[in-house]
Amino acid sequence: MSTALPTTHRTLTVPEVMEALSLSRFKVYDLIRSRQLKSIKIGRCRRVPADALRAFIDDQLEEAA
Repeated sequence: MSTALPTTHRTLTVPEVMEALSLSRFKVYDLIRSRQLKSIKIGRCRRVPADALRAFIDDQLEEAA
């Protein structure tokens, strides 16, 4: 399964995560609130490190196996 991760970005915006995972804004923020998806806050901006998104995907694949 290939996700559309921008390869030049070290952090992703919530809309980029939404697109990569094909999820709603609510669900992405729900994953962040439940600490399943790590994120950082810079000022008023929420960013998800690309490595955290990859780790989340890997965790989901392991659980599914």
